[in-house]
Amino acid sequence: MEEIQLSNFQKNCQTIIEAVNRSHKSILITDKGKLLVKIVPVSSSEQDSWLGCMNGTGEIVGDIVSPVEDPKVWEVLSE
Repeated sequence: MEEIQLSNFQKNCQTIIEAVNRSHKSILITDKGKLLVKIVPVSSSEQDSWLGCMNGTGEIVGDIVSPVEDPKVWEVLSE
């Protein structure tokens, strides 16, 4: 796995992130020899799976328009 100094990452952030995305290989960011961060590319299954993953699983049960509580309990609803 490739290691990049923090100062180099700061100067070339966009280029490095694009390279990680293209190569699908992780990069370690270090500062003075100490590991700070690991940049990992997102897999295609992760990109597609979370958005819309619950589509079609909801079910409306009962009345969704009327207040849950009796209007007499709430001053705002009784006006």
